[in-house]
Amino acid sequence: MNELKRMRGVTLMELMIVVVIVGILAGIAYPSYRQHVQRAKRPEAMSVLLQIATEQERYYLNHNTYASSLTALGFASDPYVTQTGSYSVTITAADANTYQATATYQVGDEEASRCGVFSLDAAGNKTSAPQADCWTSNR
Repeated sequence: MNELKRMRGVTLMELMIVVVIVGILAGIAYPSYRQHVQRAKRPEAMSVLLQIATEQERYYLNHNTYASSLTALGFASDPYVTQTGSYSVTITAADANTYQATATYQVGDEEASRCGVFSLDAAGNKTSAPQADCWTSNR
């Protein structure tokens, strides 16, 4: 009967083993989680650029030229920072015939080296840098 009472508790060594295992699992999972969060922010930049394209066409119908600032299109500021603060969006070029809008990743970490810059122009050309397929892939 005395031996049963001694076996009920958890030793400090067992507790430390569990803490080490949880730490290892967290160390493995965190980088993957961070990449997932970064990829999830890309559609925000794409959405703002597509909204700019719509507003540019509306502006062109009324003024026979494209707007050179985001405030002329109804945005609160120029440059415009997306809701999460991840991308800064500007109109990099605009005249009577064309425009180009660009969204640049602000944090400067691993995501900037993958899909740091998204661009859209009046012809509907969608580009990204440094990787060229960021508009279509979610890697």
